[in-house]
Amino acid sequence: MKINANVFCFIIAIVALIVSGCKPKKVAGEEKSAEAAIVAASDSSATPSPQFDVDVAFQKQLGGFFTSYSALKEAFVRSDPAKVKVEAAKTKVSLAAIDTKLVTGPAHNDWLFYQGNLASSIKEIESAADIAAQRAAFSKLSNDLYKSIKAFGMGGQTAYYEYCPMAFNNEGAYWLSSEEKIRNPYFGDEMLTCGEVKEKLYQ
Repeated sequence: MKINANVFCFIIAIVALIVSGCKPKKVAGEEKSAEAAIVAASDSSATPSPQFDVDVAFQKQLGGFFTSYSALKEAFVRSDPAKVKVEAAKTKVSLAAIDTKLVTGPAHNDWLFYQGNLASSIKEIESAADIAAQRAAFSKLSNDLYKSIKAFGMGGQTAYYEYCPMAFNNEGAYWLSSEEKIRNPYFGDEMLTCGEVKEKLYQ
């Protein structure tokens, strides 16, 4: 059967269109966006949103407490029990400045629980007879502050959750830091850089 030349050309054109249509068209920026999405998906340092959606003012106040905590941590790094007590007193004032009325419902109940634990640990630090007892209380303070930050956030402020496996006779202990660099509050100059970052908190 003979095919008309015009019909044959038409068929060839259709086939060409079908074949070319199977090839993905590159849109400006599409390749870059896809690559960025892959990188974002594989970024293990990404921090999920806080557990509770609370007033930013409350987050900022919790961030202020974290700043006071960081100064306390540095006193431990220096292994200075007198300085530790001075900074613990400042941290207590910072905790008291957090307005509990800014959170309601389940968030309010959880904060009251964490607040009570934080206050108790600070009191232990202030009344401790030596640096070892102070450090034991600081470990508890750190654990409850970590839980508080995960629950409420700090309005975008960054904290690093760090760990020393050798603290307390190899039982291990955590602390929080405003910088990624390890400055161990459980050993000070004895083992200043002993530890590792376990989690980056940006909440």
